[in-house]
Amino acid sequence: MVKRVLIVAFLLGLFLQGSFAQKRSAFDSLVNVLEQKHGVRFFYNPRQTADIDIPALNGSLDEVLQKLLEGSGLTYNKDRKNRVFITSGFSLSEQLPDNYFSVKGPAKKTDTLTDDLPDKVVAANVDNMVYAVGSKGSPGSTGVITGTIRDSKSGEPMIGATVSIDGSRTVSTDGFGFYSITAPKGRHVLKVSYVGMKELTRQVNIFGSGRVNMEMREDIRSLKAAVIVAQKQSNVRGMQMGVERLNIKTIKSIPAIFGETDIMRSLLTLPGVTSVGEGTAGYNVRGGASDQNLVLLNDMTLFNPTHLFGFFSAVDPELVRGVELYKSAIPEKYGGRISSIMDVSTRDGNSKKLTGTAGLGPLTSKFTLEGPLGSEKTTFLVGGRITYSNWLLQQVPDKSYENSKASFYDLMLNFSHTFSEKDRVFLTAYTSGDKFRLNGDSTYAYTNNNVTLKWKHNFTSKLYSVLSTFLNKYDYSVEGSSHPYDAFNLKFGVQQVGAKADFKYNPTNKHDINFGVQYLQYDVAPGERKPGNDSSLILPLLVQHEKATETSVYLGDQYSITDNLSVQAGIRYSFFRNTGPQQVYQYAEGEPRNESTVVDSVQYGKGDLIQSYQGPEFRISAKYLLGDKSSVKFSYNTMQQFIHVITNTTAISPTDIWKLSDQYIRPQKGQQVSVGFYTNPGNKGLEFSVEAYYKLSKNYLDYKSGAQLILNPAIERDVISTKGKAYGAEFLLKKPSGKLNGWLSYTYSRTFLKVDDPLAGETINKGDYYPANYDKPHIVNLVGNYRFTQRFSASLSSTYSTGRPITMPIGSFEMGGGPRVYYSERNAYRIPDFFRIDFSVTIEGNHNLKQKLHTSWTFGVYNLTGRDNPYSVYFVSENGETKGYQLSVFAAPIPFISFNIRF
Repeated sequence: MVKRVLIVAFLLGLFLQGSFAQKRSAFDSLVNVLEQKHGVRFFYNPRQTADIDIPALNGSLDEVLQKLLEGSGLTYNKDRKNRVFITSGFSLSEQLPDNYFSVKGPAKKTDTLTDDLPDKVVAANVDNMVYAVGSKGSPGSTGVITGTIRDSKSGEPMIGATVSIDGSRTVSTDGFGFYSITAPKGRHVLKVSYVGMKELTRQVNIFGSGRVNMEMREDIRSLKAAVIVAQKQSNVRGMQMGVERLNIKTIKSIPAIFGETDIMRSLLTLPGVTSVGEGTAGYNVRGGASDQNLVLLNDMTLFNPTHLFGFFSAVDPELVRGVELYKSAIPEKYGGRISSIMDVSTRDGNSKKLTGTAGLGPLTSKFTLEGPLGSEKTTFLVGGRITYSNWLLQQVPDKSYENSKASFYDLMLNFSHTFSEKDRVFLTAYTSGDKFRLNGDSTYAYTNNNVTLKWKHNFTSKLYSVLSTFLNKYDYSVEGSSHPYDAFNLKFGVQQVGAKADFKYNPTNKHDINFGVQYLQYDVAPGERKPGNDSSLILPLLVQHEKATETSVYLGDQYSITDNLSVQAGIRYSFFRNTGPQQVYQYAEGEPRNESTVVDSVQYGKGDLIQSYQGPEFRISAKYLLGDKSSVKFSYNTMQQFIHVITNTTAISPTDIWKLSDQYIRPQKGQQVSVGFYTNPGNKGLEFSVEAYYKLSKNYLDYKSGAQLILNPAIERDVISTKGKAYGAEFLLKKPSGKLNGWLSYTYSRTFLKVDDPLAGETINKGDYYPANYDKPHIVNLVGNYRFTQRFSASLSSTYSTGRPITMPIGSFEMGGGPRVYYSERNAYRIPDFFRIDFSVTIEGNHNLKQKLHTSWTFGVYNLTGRDNPYSVYFVSENGETKGYQLSVFAAPIPFISFNIRF
């Protein structure tokens, strides 16, 4: 009876799916031949067989079918009535497994199967059906189950989902939602879990290696929670430490300025992450400078990841699937920066139906559109934003802002196509632009243009690769036009072209091996000056382009020694070559580098080697479980960075100079050791962690007093090489789910620099350590969300931090017949401490699933208390007196409202 129910359900499903078929494939024609030749009847889904290639086939029916379906992910079964069933992900069988029905007492001797049926027959469903994996008679004692976990609603891959066999063997899905898990042959229970989604359970009977794809449905109860991490117990059982993960639900739960959901602002609520102040581009991680952070968007490098003076992220959060920030134990596949790696992944696009969103705020309008193209195999996602902030500047009562302008835009396109279970391609294109002028005649502009093409190929159930090629281009400029005769145009830029191959190999459940190679080609434009018009008297000037290549190879393995102890070790080896064409000055040996010590110059031709560097980077980490709810972790990693940003500001600005390592400016190097304790106390869903770290760095560039940084053909004369040290501890208490959820973090962090350049020609702070510009010893962040109903929720965010260091005038004296100002040691004083509270309320529309349009309103106040937080303190001389002034970006409460539509 049960067998008949399964077969009827299967036939009905094939009929409903087959009714949508629009054309017959070569496979259909072959089936007609086989049915006539062997007297059988086939049942299958035409969509699953449409792309099967038809080779030359000879032999018995079984031999033909085995060769035909090899590598397709499909299996076949033939019953006693000469019916052939072709299935994907499971297999039909006429025989029930042993002990399928639990029988109390001694077994009853019967002649027919129906005599042993229970009194009540349970209807077959996906949870209690037994799925056959692999082919009977496959060699070996184990089988490898592979597959992809997706969202049933959108078809998006579920990244970081936990897949387990019998509750012991556990793996996580990767960035493509792919998993691979090995288990002995026989009956097992396969489970998949992901916070916010209903847990999946599958009964599997493993005959050999096979594929099991699954789709997860949203757990409606999760509407009461703002999801912060991808899986339960991930903070305790996960190997990675010093990593912060945010998804779009979490990002949207944090109040943001002008009601604009923002990735960068969300990161600043996490422990160990800070910025020098409001309205600044860039961020600082564990005592690192802002240019020591690598920001990746689908493997593309964003050299400036912000809009509008740093108020907004360069990527619309509506396109984002998730964000991972690595503060320590950085995986060996990443390189190029010594402080942190931020990896932003965007969604592939809905493969089920056409959907979209639109938003309207006080500063920006945005839209997204996504869906399948023809079939579920091809998807697209397009989204963009544009600002109309100029009108807001016109409303400022201060007349000095009446000539100010500010605008930005960004646009991104994602395209993916699945050729087969083994091959899939991804194309991402991104462009953005900013242009602004504040209370002056200089107009600043910068643009990002990025494109990447990726191909994912599965060699076997245990090995796959991702091949990528990409172009990253960042251009910025300054235009001045106060008078026709001094109008000018300055242009700068950095371009990066490259390719890489990443491989992932899982020989067993105990090993997780990653290896690959990466190639980068740099072209840096340090600056070009042109006259702004025909009447301008400005002389043209071009600083020579800098060119270089960087090649890296890496290998890493995560190994589970026991159920409680796991270790991870890896190495990355980089080769850097700085090449011509370039004119390089030669200086007197042992003397400070300046114009008077120049002894010669050498002209290098195109491709000629000027300077090369190479060296290894090590990654070592370990995890030990202290029971089910606690663990301790350790990590040590070294990093190196071949590109520098030279600036005399505390944040990223459009006048920063990008510089490659050469024979005078050595690569930055860093190393970090960190330890952590992680626990989930009680049964209230709380998570607690504490991490302590110590970092050392060298060859970080600071600038000399009176340095000329713009259009300097010999920048090595005006910079100083320093070494640094940073240490601190981060405490985090988090409640990921429930009506009330959020987190509280406290960070103690110190960062010091010291001149480490015998040829500098000058010292800072008498050669002793001095606080870095971004040194903030104490930081406290609180984020809380409360969902009153399914449609009404409130969020509050609060932050406190120590004021950043500054150098102050502490006296005056007469010299040369005029007054002079005597300044303190570098960064010996601090501006006032920072404190801010933000609050927002979200009202959602009807959650009826049949409703075409879903709307939401968000109301809130940024800087609720109206605190006059200083961004900077500066000093000017007025009538022979030195007076100090405080600059604040937002000195009053800022109310906001935004409206969003989803369809």
